[in-house]
Amino acid sequence: MKLILASKSPRRKEILGAMGYRFDILTADCDESYAESLTPREAVELLARRKGEAVALSHGFVSDAETVILSSDTLVDLDGVALGKPIDAEDAMAMLRALSGKTHYVHTGVAVRRGERVLSGVASTAVIFRTLSEEEMQAYVDSGEPMDKAGAYGIQGVAGKFVERIDGDFDTVVGLSATLSKELLDEIEDEK
Repeated sequence: MKLILASKSPRRKEILGAMGYRFDILTADCDESYAESLTPREAVELLARRKGEAVALSHGFVSDAETVILSSDTLVDLDGVALGKPIDAEDAMAMLRALSGKTHYVHTGVAVRRGERVLSGVASTAVIFRTLSEEEMQAYVDSGEPMDKAGAYGIQGVAGKFVERIDGDFDTVVGLSATLSKELLDEIEDEK
């Protein structure tokens, strides 16, 4: 089986590599918009599937039964509202203020595609933030770290100190559920 990770994320690359898989990385542009009527869990699964489809179409793997494409997407869910990547520093501050002192969920959708067969699912982890001061939020935003991360924070970085506790898998919050990825990869491989 040839495995392709459909993501430029260094965090996803690191997690998949730590799982012992050998893979290539290919990406393709895709539409990341979704209907507001979707829940964050539904949206993240749709986006994961869409990213895999974009790579399959762009790189000619639509009918290739020997290649498996793994794609993923992550959204932060605060009271049923999805928080994606901030558009600017002001947006990042607004997200951090909203998360301060509250529990939110991080949903990571994972999709695997072999030929025209697609399997997908969502892993979720509850994250409890302590109450944050304006100064520490501003210093964090000024560092630039939150700008490419859903919910304007990366638990594996400086923002790990904002977290009081989690209920679920750490890697789901980082951006790729190892457990769900392995389950889906095993299932699609068993279908040969």
